[in-house]
Amino acid sequence: MKITSREQLDQIISNCTKTFQNKLDGSDGKRAVVLCGGTGCLSSNSDAIKAKFEEMIVEYGLDDFVTVNQVGCFGFCSQGPFVKIFPEDTLYRLVKVEDVEEIVKTDLLKGNIVDRLLYTDPVTKEKIQRQEEINFYKKQKRIALHGCGLIDAEDINEAMGYGAFKGLENALDKSPKEVIDEVLASGIRGRGGAGFPTGRKWSFAYANDSDQKYVVCNGDEGDPGAFMDRSILEGNPFAVIEGMMIAGYAIGASEGYFYVRAEYPVAVNRLQKAIDQMTEMGILGDNILGTDFSFRAHIRLGAGAFVCGEETALLNSIEGKRGMPRPRPPFPAVKGLWGKPTVVNNVETLASIPYILREGAADFASVGTEGSKGTKVFALGGKVNNVGLVEVPMGTTLRELIYDIGGGIPNNKKFKAIQTGGPSGGCLTEEYLDEPIDFDNLVAKGSMMGSGGAIVMDEDNCMVNIAKFYMEFICDESCGKCSPCRVGTKRMLEILTKITDGKGTMNDIDELQQLSEAVKNNSLCALGQTAANPIVSTMTHFMDEYIAHIKDKKCPAKICKNLMRYSIVKDSCYGCGLCARQCPVNAITVTNYTAPGKKRPAYEINPDKCIKCGLCQSSCKFKAIIKE
Repeated sequence: MKITSREQLDQIISNCTKTFQNKLDGSDGKRAVVLCGGTGCLSSNSDAIKAKFEEMIVEYGLDDFVTVNQVGCFGFCSQGPFVKIFPEDTLYRLVKVEDVEEIVKTDLLKGNIVDRLLYTDPVTKEKIQRQEEINFYKKQKRIALHGCGLIDAEDINEAMGYGAFKGLENALDKSPKEVIDEVLASGIRGRGGAGFPTGRKWSFAYANDSDQKYVVCNGDEGDPGAFMDRSILEGNPFAVIEGMMIAGYAIGASEGYFYVRAEYPVAVNRLQKAIDQMTEMGILGDNILGTDFSFRAHIRLGAGAFVCGEETALLNSIEGKRGMPRPRPPFPAVKGLWGKPTVVNNVETLASIPYILREGAADFASVGTEGSKGTKVFALGGKVNNVGLVEVPMGTTLRELIYDIGGGIPNNKKFKAIQTGGPSGGCLTEEYLDEPIDFDNLVAKGSMMGSGGAIVMDEDNCMVNIAKFYMEFICDESCGKCSPCRVGTKRMLEILTKITDGKGTMNDIDELQQLSEAVKNNSLCALGQTAANPIVSTMTHFMDEYIAHIKDKKCPAKICKNLMRYSIVKDSCYGCGLCARQCPVNAITVTNYTAPGKKRPAYEINPDKCIKCGLCQSSCKFKAIIKE
């Protein structure tokens, strides 16, 4: 049915809201089984788990009393796949296909909880039934992630049952200028990396007269370890489309483009379904809700070039050109897609816009800090117990993020650093753990917010090797258009490789510092301008590790292969020979030495033949093999 008026939409939203609330509170007499359908859980057999539930529910005659559907990411990725049962709000984690029958027989049939599948608090050892009682979730606030992990991302009725399109309705009640003023009053800054005020960007495009304007959603998420935008698109694509439509109405655009990586097939598929459903209902198209506002949305697939996360390179790619940045000015708000005024916002920014228009700018601005309003979504990963997707108010400290939400460092290892902002960011050490997270504070401390990647490192990480890892990535992803980035990053990588190979000199430190400045000051786009950040921050905080690699020819973390060796402590060796049988290059041989109290002679490793694969150490039952 085509919706042609506000009254029609309001009635449908009212009906959908009642239906969705019935699902949550069970007032319709039914119970609902909800499964995580994010990419992480799908890769861990979420589809098979869903199919098994559907099979078992029919087998036990529950199909009139129990519904089953998939939703977006629950966020707590290290504990997935998840299954949630409504109305009790019971959360089961690490569910396998073979667990389904027990859940059906015990919970759905008898109303008893399957205790072994509940989350166990690592400190109190208490079994926790409900999601909001788990420490991982307690300090989170969902604005950009609204509906993710709760609504069926492929069902527009569930989206409308949980607040979809109310922000759009409120926007259409205002003039375009009033909408921009509301966004300005909220204080929201772009979540894509630079943190430019969103309302100001919109106002620039609004002020430029043109026969055509565009809104572009930057879904080209390329930072290593980042999965924020993907999860939002998978969990609630309707919110992102609604945000794009509000932006289009505000600046006078009638066309929108989603630029999403082709390696995000689940996100792309759900986004296309959402566009199709909205078009079929008349929420996208001509004269939306009986107004003069018309808008259409399209999807363009990216081929995985990191540089296309830069807005002008992204625009070139949409136009069918090679993904390389353009000189600025002119900025896209003046001359963007096909030379027309264009607003480019990332997924998280657009997902937050409906909240601002639905709940009001003051509500959004009440969260966060003076200069950084609202919340921020982080992909928390690396050496942390609770890996996952986290949305916290701006101003949350790094300590809260890593220890309260992230659950601390595995195996009681010592925290070393957290890399924020991906390849464009920097490392923050223990002295910054109590610093609030916001745009300006992270930059002042030598890092940046970036799009929201947060990689935690412990004592076993080599910071020189970390800098080398990010520089390898940058070299691979540099488009090559400008020589400071094309040549400078290559030279920096060569020096870092030289240092990690044990061939560095102290002159290399000076060269790295000079190259960092040159690349930063002379590169065309942000990829090159921020390329040296990981090097600068690791040299600032971990110069002792650089010196150890150069002067002592040692890697303190025992990570750099050319600066480490495996050896057998002969007095601890029982002579079982398992290590020798595991060695792929026959570098381990028996000696003539038999340790006191042992029956067989010890073994030794030939350092010239050893390829440092570590198989010997992992196979030794007596911990007689050490890494030096």
